[in-house]
This record gives sequence, C-alpha cells and structure tokens, in this order.
Amino acid sequence: MKRLLLIAGLAILAGCTQDQQNQLSRKMVEFLDGNYLVTYANGSTTKTWTIKNGKVTTTDKGYYYFWDEKKHYVQTPIENTFIEEF
Repeated sequence: MKRLLLIAGLAILAGCTQDQQNQLSRKMVEFLDGNYLVTYANGSTTKTWTIKNGKVTTTDKGYYYFWDEKKHYVQTPIENTFIEEF
C-alpha cells in the first residue's frame, strides 16, 4: 500500500512543472510546522528554546537551525541537542 502511494505521488510530481513542484514542496513544509521544545545539553550547560508554529531544519554541516519565539535565529550542534514536539 505504501509503495503504491509512493509510486502515485512520484507520477503526479513527474507531470508537474518545476513551479508546481516548488509550490507543493512549500505546502509540505508549511504542513510540517509545529510546536517544539529544543534543548541543548553539554556537561553543566543546558539551554532550552520554545518554537511555536515553526520548524527546525538541518544541513550536512551538523547543526540545527530555527527561529525561537522571541524571533532570534538559533544554531545548535546536532550532537547534544534534543527536540520534542508538544
């Protein structure tokens, strides 16, 4: 069943223009917005951020990136960082 849905989704995307694919991608990202509690803990240092109706992203550089509820841009190492959805 999952395989069938994946094949159907790929077939739909193959028939879309690049602009339509970008719009669908943005809609999926909006769908992934949520409320998160991000905690960085390393030894005696602990820092916690709350993200409301936002997202946490990452790259291959080893960091999480997000905007906290005070609209500060935050970058934390993936190692020693914990993310909980609430």
